[in-house]
Amino acid sequence: MKTSEKHLLVGRRNALKMIGLGSAAMLSGGFSDILAVEPKDTKPAPKPMLTSGNSSVAFTTGTDRQQMLYEVIKPFEAEIRKGLKGKQLILKVNMVRTDVPLCATHVDALRGLLEYMKPIYNGQIIIAESSSVVDSAAGFKNYGYLDLEKEYNVRFIDLNTTNGTPFFIIDSDLHQEKIQVADTYVDPNNYIISISRLKTHNAVVMTAGVKNIVMGAPLVKTDRNAGGHYKSRMHSGGSRFLHYNMFLLGQHVRPDFTIIDGVEGMEGDGPSGGTPVDHRIALAGEDVVAVDSMCSRLMGIPLENVGYLNYLAAAGLGNVDREKIDIIGRSDPDQHIIKYKLHRNIENQLLWKGPLTTTTSTPNKPPAQQQPG
Repeated sequence: MKTSEKHLLVGRRNALKMIGLGSAAMLSGGFSDILAVEPKDTKPAPKPMLTSGNSSVAFTTGTDRQQMLYEVIKPFEAEIRKGLKGKQLILKVNMVRTDVPLCATHVDALRGLLEYMKPIYNGQIIIAESSSVVDSAAGFKNYGYLDLEKEYNVRFIDLNTTNGTPFFIIDSDLHQEKIQVADTYVDPNNYIISISRLKTHNAVVMTAGVKNIVMGAPLVKTDRNAGGHYKSRMHSGGSRFLHYNMFLLGQHVRPDFTIIDGVEGMEGDGPSGGTPVDHRIALAGEDVVAVDSMCSRLMGIPLENVGYLNYLAAAGLGNVDREKIDIIGRSDPDQHIIKYKLHRNIENQLLWKGPLTTTTSTPNKPPAQQQPG
């Protein structure tokens, strides 16, 4: 199921130019490594780049989450089994807040994934999250996840309570900003599956698999006023630099496999204050960038508006070109596109596409109430 339509790609030179970083030295490839992590002797190895060729994304429709997850995971079972050898399986759920069910991974989707993994993985499975509040554990209870302990060999970890690895991002003045990223994400002995919903966003237009992992990585050790809320610091330069900061971390922090439960999405004031969309779809794949590009398409969002996906694709970390994405399944995604209502501040979010202003040191500053999830 291919189409001749091609989305606009932001080339690497243009991407850097758009945020004022277009020097020859930066284009040489070393700039992002300098900013992304600590000096060479301490930095984790980057995730491998995508090999040349097409990416596969499984797609299905319906309302039975367990059956739908089976349909989108099954085509990749051999790859998952191979990837899991000798590794700890971690399921990264998504819950920006701990008290809004629509913003979080649905417990039935999580149950469906656990059921599928039963014959594949014999060890204890870790279900992990680091929400935008200091104590993520409340969400495990509020969203019904703890009930899964009665059925499966699982353990819950609030990643905000774990140790971190230092990474560098950029602030609104293009200065280095040191943050702490949960060690879980950079440990090569972990196999991470991202499982989340389709949602609109208040800073980067939309959120699915990439953002679940990349923005789940910075730790929240204190409230926003005490300096240890590293998710908030990712947002310090507003939408413009959040896209690029996600690209910096995304070179090193990406899921091994991505599942999107789109039975019910969120539109409007996402990622936590929006309204439900009865979409009845599910997607999965190894290339999180390709999966997310299909999510954008299915939400009726022009791909060129989602900066972090374009940056990752331009760097060879995934496919967004529809002609390079092979769909597995009986249903045609183009027959299931629903145009999501975007966040009320969408015009401000799209300022990243224009030139960098020199009239203020904090262009496109995020509003005080913005959720860093």
